[in-house]
Amino acid sequence: MVATGLVLIAPSFAGHGNFEASFPAQEQEADFEGVASKASDRSKAPRSFAPCVRGMAAGTYPCKRVDMMSRVSRERLGLSFVNDMWGWTDPETKKDYALVGGTEGTVIVDISDPKRPDVVGTLPAHTLDPGRPFWRDIKVYANHMFVVSEQTGHGMQVFDLTEVRGVTGAPVVFAETAHYAAFSNSHNLNINEETGYAYAIGTNTCEGGLHMVDINNPTSPGFAGCFSDHGYIHDTQCVVYKGPDSDYRGREICFSANAEPHHDEPDGIANSLSIVDVTDKSTPVSLAQEAYPGDGYSHQGWLAPGQGYFLHGDELDEVNHGVNTTTRVWDVRDLTSPEVILVWENDTTSIDHNMYTEGGRTYQSNYTTGLRVLDSSKVGVPELREVAFFDVYPENDNATFEGGTWSNYPYFRQKKIVGVSSIDRGLFVLRPRGGKGN
Repeated sequence: MVATGLVLIAPSFAGHGNFEASFPAQEQEADFEGVASKASDRSKAPRSFAPCVRGMAAGTYPCKRVDMMSRVSRERLGLSFVNDMWGWTDPETKKDYALVGGTEGTVIVDISDPKRPDVVGTLPAHTLDPGRPFWRDIKVYANHMFVVSEQTGHGMQVFDLTEVRGVTGAPVVFAETAHYAAFSNSHNLNINEETGYAYAIGTNTCEGGLHMVDINNPTSPGFAGCFSDHGYIHDTQCVVYKGPDSDYRGREICFSANAEPHHDEPDGIANSLSIVDVTDKSTPVSLAQEAYPGDGYSHQGWLAPGQGYFLHGDELDEVNHGVNTTTRVWDVRDLTSPEVILVWENDTTSIDHNMYTEGGRTYQSNYTTGLRVLDSSKVGVPELREVAFFDVYPENDNATFEGGTWSNYPYFRQKKIVGVSSIDRGLFVLRPRGGKGN
């Protein structure tokens, strides 16, 4: 790489091989040489609280009804490229931790004092290729962190999060507690905490479909089954179903953003919503695979409370069709016959990425336009509207992968706090006004 610009494979398309993005020249690779070794410089972040006043925070970030409690820079995290994040609340100490993924590994940040986050330590990547950036995707079960990557040979890392208790001072370099090697690489994973199963997707196994892992004993994960009938799955949410379709209540159901190759499609890809019954891991059953118009690349989505509706993001419809940031609402009250009932365009122009629902709110990480908070309490009407935002990438609102937010986590014990990962600026700890789900 050239030090005048950090060149990245575009988020979510490593392995597809046909997208690249360049970060601004000021984000230079040279700035991060040896940064991971400077642990003593990475602990307590300087105070960076900035309320949203007259549409701006810290004189830099456009905002509406969202205050910046703090920011932890990439340099302080010790990462050259920030991507996914998740969260964990220690059941014993009640402390909240942000788990931030990046090329070099996964960084654990204590945000119990949201105005003064503390970098506790890093779980290094299982395999590391310093010649190109990779991302981690992270979930938590039974006080253990599970980390996957598209990097060859990475597999799934398992780390006992209780090891962070009592750690103070300079950040610690932790060692993984266990490792699962039945797949080499994975785009992402989801964990059903009710059943103790992990679902790795986009792996080099199962045709890129659901690779199911029993993690009821977190330090001894075991292969449980495959679902490959729908081809490549980019992201998934697997739940014990409690929704309106009485035929499947109590069953374990996966709702997936599915991009399956089809030779009769002009671009070789048919994007769809995939719904699969995975109650019996040895014999999963396809319930639906429904395509939709105006597609670009079926990326990710999340169920609304009640499990009757699924909010879905397509990562390339803005690029391919010139539309504004778009969210689709699927009616999934009949699991065998899902249908799109709303195609909602925001007044923003960025590419959408990860979204999560909490109560009557949906928290979207939309690359160059940052965190967008939607009122989704009337999603079945169907109706969506934006009620708040915090733009972590003020340079522009382009439909590009050049920077901005990758993901967010709205489920901390501190109900008014949302963690937001920024590709180029690190971790933001934000507080939407009025709380969450109201």
